[in-house]
Amino acid sequence: MSIEEQNEVKVKYYNEAIRYMDNAKETLKKAGKEDKFYLDKKYVKTACGTAYNGVLTALDGYLILKEIKRPRGRRSIEYYQNSIAKTDKKLLNYVNNAYDILHLSGYYDGINTVSVIKEGFNMAYYIIDKIKP
Repeated sequence: MSIEEQNEVKVKYYNEAIRYMDNAKETLKKAGKEDKFYLDKKYVKTACGTAYNGVLTALDGYLILKEIKRPRGRRSIEYYQNSIAKTDKKLLNYVNNAYDILHLSGYYDGINTVSVIKEGFNMAYYIIDKIKP
């Protein structure tokens, strides 16, 4: 892959991932806060799901840059974990934590602790910055 092609991938996937994160932050504002908790779980769940999609978008771009073959159809978390484990063990920790916080705890379980959600967003931004143009 040429440097020009790499830059195109970076710009495309980075911009899309940041767009997801911007939307997630806007949605999270609608949840409202009191003390250390968000008040409306519906908005927290939606924001976490959106942020997690931003993570997946960034990971897709990252794996394209690493020239790791993508399977057809839906990709599982195991695909991302196995692929990232081959390239960057530190990044794998961020992927696992973003998955646990944003996807499982935030999106599915509806955890509403501000500090936990904030840390999930920090994990997402770390991953997204791996493909920053």
